[in-house]
Amino acid sequence: MANFKFSVGPWNVHEGADAFGPEVRTSISFEQKLAKFKEIGFTGIQFHDDDAVPDMNDLSESQIKSRARELKQLLDSQGLEAEFVAPRLWMDERTIDGGYTSNSAEDREFALWRSLRSIDIARELGSDRLVLWLAREGTLCAESKDPVVSLQRLREAVNAMLAHDPGIRILIEPKSNEPIDRSFVPTVGHVLGFAAGTDDPSRVGALLESAHAVLAGLDPALEMAFCLAHRKLWGVHLNDQNGLRYDQDKSFGVENLRSAFNQIKVLMDSGYGSNGEYIGLDVKAMRTQSGELSYAHLENSLKMVKLLESKVRRLDKGLVSSYQDSRNYEALEMYVMELLLGEKHA
Repeated sequence: MANFKFSVGPWNVHEGADAFGPEVRTSISFEQKLAKFKEIGFTGIQFHDDDAVPDMNDLSESQIKSRARELKQLLDSQGLEAEFVAPRLWMDERTIDGGYTSNSAEDREFALWRSLRSIDIARELGSDRLVLWLAREGTLCAESKDPVVSLQRLREAVNAMLAHDPGIRILIEPKSNEPIDRSFVPTVGHVLGFAAGTDDPSRVGALLESAHAVLAGLDPALEMAFCLAHRKLWGVHLNDQNGLRYDQDKSFGVENLRSAFNQIKVLMDSGYGSNGEYIGLDVKAMRTQSGELSYAHLENSLKMVKLLESKVRRLDKGLVSSYQDSRNYEALEMYVMELLLGEKHA
């Protein structure tokens, strides 16, 4: 086995509601989820701020920290740790037009307050990672925001977060569209360019999600490689996506097996995980699944990662090199396909 650690968020086990239908499964308690995650093989938990501290808007800063310390005790008792905390800005009525880039100064102030409290929570949980999914930091109407001013506002907010805690690292998770039409930071290339303009670029990096890269028409493995080449891939969310549709969060490898193989290959070849990075899963159960099968998508995705690890380890690097040197890419391609299909290479 490669030295990967695996993480998951409690939202990946849910009741099955979507934009076109109600819940179809009963709720599972947070404590039950933690116990099952540990049983399946996860050691890290991904948190939104209000996953960690529910109803945090109604609490004082000291109360928020106290609740976070109570959660830390629970995680410790289960042998789990917090991978990161992410401010859940997109669900609040004050952030319908974005948080950091809203035209409303009051809304921007609220977004920063939540982000600073998320940093406080992360530190109480023993994590130095804040994830920013910039869900509504873009436009639904192209002329509704000044894009230059908006990016300046976003940079000011990130600088304030960096100043709030000199030990925090900020992982920006890009997504080209949904829930907004046009994102101001749609790809990891934009993330790294944005990071360079912050007060401390060494503490601003990227979290790459497979499906988000596909939604941008890009190859997830190459997006990972881009970040790895700049030493900026500080987190990954593995899942799968059937084309340029809505964000599907399908089980890893079920749609694009060769792409999944190359994602695992680039992570293994580059030593991802050697600095404590997690492989995170962000996958959702199909709406048709019963409550008894609420964890099958996580078990299947984890199994796919491990199966593909085995395939990467079996790759004959000498043979691959010979095909590369002779530019016999047809043979190389067929060798990879035979490896994935379990056929004996002739």
